[in-house]
Amino acid sequence: MIRIAVANQKGGVGKTTTAINLATALAATGLRVLLIDLDPQGNASTGLGVVHGDRQRSSYELLNGSCSLSEAVIPTRVPRLDLIAATVDLSGAEIELVELEDRTHRLNDVLEKEGARWDVCLIDCPPSLGLLTVNALVASQSVLVPLQAEFFALEGLSQLLQTVERVRARFNPQLSILGVALTMFDRRNNLSTQVAEDVRACLGKVVFDTVIPRNVRLSEAPSHGVPGLIYDHRCSGSEAYMALARELIDRMPKEAEAA
Repeated sequence: MIRIAVANQKGGVGKTTTAINLATALAATGLRVLLIDLDPQGNASTGLGVVHGDRQRSSYELLNGSCSLSEAVIPTRVPRLDLIAATVDLSGAEIELVELEDRTHRLNDVLEKEGARWDVCLIDCPPSLGLLTVNALVASQSVLVPLQAEFFALEGLSQLLQTVERVRARFNPQLSILGVALTMFDRRNNLSTQVAEDVRACLGKVVFDTVIPRNVRLSEAPSHGVPGLIYDHRCSGSEAYMALARELIDRMPKEAEAA
């Protein structure tokens, strides 16, 4: 199973929107996809139409060992896309895990044991660089970084890259940056263009060619409990995520091809 952490410690950069729509696009190609919501806000779960009453077993129970992966999985209305939901209980997991010796490898151990039934796993990380994000990075082979095309986003990027380096050095030498995806891009705004140019000058080919525009239809989709790709597959945001998914597939190891 190919495991990809979708991470950025800065909130409001389109991280969850990216995770939901990429998972949907990958499932549409025939891949069996697992999306793990590791954010206590549970936005990815809500965005896929899973109400709080259906989250009896969540990523919190998965990390503390009180349920198995198969027990926590929830099928979504998107064919071939399964979900591990999140609840607010997850906010206490950081404190509870600190005392455990294997605190950084809890998620990795679960996926190693039971993850073979899926081709790809996307992990929607919380907007922080705490123990939950470290668990996601230890469990993943690569990191996808959604980056809002605004000035302050650049400052946070360097912190995330440093964290990735530390995790690679201490826990997961296979970890790499799969790519940086520019989100909330406004072509009418010169700042968006300047940020994009600065990021590409700094990171080169690590930055995906596809940019995700600001799009009202993508913002509306979560309130209907469906990904933007299903809510309006013809809007500019959905078309951009389909293009980004194609780039993502080109960068993934070939063993992730549809069965």
